[in-house]
Amino acid sequence: MNVSQDYQNAWESYWQETSDAPGEAIWDSAPSLASVPHTELLLPHADTARTIVDLGCGNGTQTRYLATRFAHAVGVDLSHAAVDHARRAGEENGSAAAFQQLDLTDTEAVRALHTRLGDSHVYMRAVIHQSEPHARVAVASAVAEIIGAQGRAFVVELTSASRQVLQRAVEGPAGPPPKLRRVFHHGLKPADAADEEIPRLLREVGMTILDSGDTALPQTEYMADGTRIDLPARWFVLAGRDTTG
Repeated sequence: MNVSQDYQNAWESYWQETSDAPGEAIWDSAPSLASVPHTELLLPHADTARTIVDLGCGNGTQTRYLATRFAHAVGVDLSHAAVDHARRAGEENGSAAAFQQLDLTDTEAVRALHTRLGDSHVYMRAVIHQSEPHARVAVASAVAEIIGAQGRAFVVELTSASRQVLQRAVEGPAGPPPKLRRVFHHGLKPADAADEEIPRLLREVGMTILDSGDTALPQTEYMADGTRIDLPARWFVLAGRDTTG
């Protein structure tokens, strides 16, 4: 395992202290603001008969939507508590999505998932940017392993411009809004990767960028003036080394 114990503990404690209420996590946006438009960008490149794996699924909000668009959806997360949230919500909503705990830097565990599912699609929203610097290559490699030759990936990551947005939120009259304060309280570090690092990593692990563009990731928290916090981001649709078929 390449993630530090402190990093794993931070995510575990965050999700342990998060309720099952939709939107309590600052990034737990409704699918209409996240996986719905993201899926439309992925679908021209992806066979819906394949499984899609939601890496860093959290409480599974996006995974449950993905299960309605692809043959099967599996959500994985580093945090056991997050997976517990996702399973409870899935049962309550009658979702066909499956969930399991997975450390994306555990090469053998990622390979075992690929062996079980075959070449699959990947959906990954804002995971690399908050991963520990030494673990980012392994996270990108996990995407490449899971898609293999025939799967496709949709990866969206915050850009450096999101730091300024977060800084404005922090400097509000009352300080950071509650959901953002919880992120900092647990030692999580949003927008921690450099802009050029993300596409470089994706290419270095053997993936081909088929399409990309600028976007924003809407949050479930608001500025002091009542405007929603939307974090600048960039999305990528990716293929493995073999882009035929």
